[in-house]
Amino acid sequence: MMDDFIAGCIGGGCSVVVGHPLDTVKTRLQAGKGYRNSFHCVLTIYRKETVTGFFKGMSFPLASVTVYNSVVFGFFSNTQRLISQYRYGDSRRPCGMADLTVASMLTGLMSVGLGAPVDLVKIRLQMQTQMVLAENLHLAANVQSGTVDLPARRLYRGPLHCISSILQTEGLQGLYRGAGAMILRDVPGYTLYFIPYTLLCDLLKPDGTNSLHPGSIWLAGGLAGSISWVTATPADVVKSRLQADAQLQRKYKGIVHCIVSSYRAEGAQVFFRGASVNAVRGFPMSATMFLTYELSLQFFRRF
Repeated sequence: MMDDFIAGCIGGGCSVVVGHPLDTVKTRLQAGKGYRNSFHCVLTIYRKETVTGFFKGMSFPLASVTVYNSVVFGFFSNTQRLISQYRYGDSRRPCGMADLTVASMLTGLMSVGLGAPVDLVKIRLQMQTQMVLAENLHLAANVQSGTVDLPARRLYRGPLHCISSILQTEGLQGLYRGAGAMILRDVPGYTLYFIPYTLLCDLLKPDGTNSLHPGSIWLAGGLAGSISWVTATPADVVKSRLQADAQLQRKYKGIVHCIVSSYRAEGAQVFFRGASVNAVRGFPMSATMFLTYELSLQFFRRF
C-alpha cells in the first residue's frame, strides 16, 4: 500500500520540472495584466526576466508537490481498495465506473487541504514581478487608474518568507484563500483525470495481456491531463485570481464576486484564459506523472 505513495512522490517531482514553465505562463495570463495572448506572455517573461522567470516559484512546488502527489495517488489507490473490499469483499477486485467516480471525487476533495496553500504560495511568487493596478493600491488621487510598473518591488524573498508574510497579514485562513474555487476545480477535475486515464489504458491495452507499453501509459496520461485541465480552466481562472489577490491589494470579496467582476470587466472569454496553455501544459505534465508513477510501481513490486 505504501508503494503508491512513494511512486506518486517520484512522479510528482518529475511532473513539476516538466510543467512549471508553462504553469507560470498560465498563471500570468489568468491573474496578470498586459498580455495579448500566450505567445506574447512567453516573450514578455523572457525579455524582462530571462529563462529564470519561467521557473520563478518552482522550489516550493518541487518540494511540496512531491508530497502532494504522493498523498493524491496513494489516497486514490487505497480508496479504490477500500471500496472494493467494502462492496465486494475483495480489495484486489478492479473498481467499476461508479466506484472510480467516487474515489476520484473524494481524492479531489481531499487534495484541497494540501493543495490550496501550495498553489497560493506558488502563485504569489509567480506574480511578484507583475504590474500592480493603481486603483487596487489606493494611490494618491492624482494618479489615474491604470497600471504602475514596480519592477524593483519584491514582496517575498522566497517560499518561507511568503508563508510567514501571509500568516502575519492574513492569518491562517489566508493560506486557504481560493480553496472554495479549488474544490470546484479539483472534484470534477480529478474525476476527468483518473477516469479518462483508466478508459484509455483499457482501450490501448493489447488483447490477452494485463501489461501496458510505456508509450501507451504516456499517451493515456497525457490525454487525460489535457482533458482534465481544459475542462477545469474556468474554475482555475477564479482560483488563480483569488489567490493572487493579496491583502494589500484586495479586489475580490469571494468566489461569486470574483466571477461577476471578471465577467463584467472582461466578458465570458476571461474564464477560458489560459485554456490553450493548460491543454499544452497538461499533456507533458500528466504524461510524465503517470509514466513515472506506473514504472516506479512496477519497479517496487518486483521485490
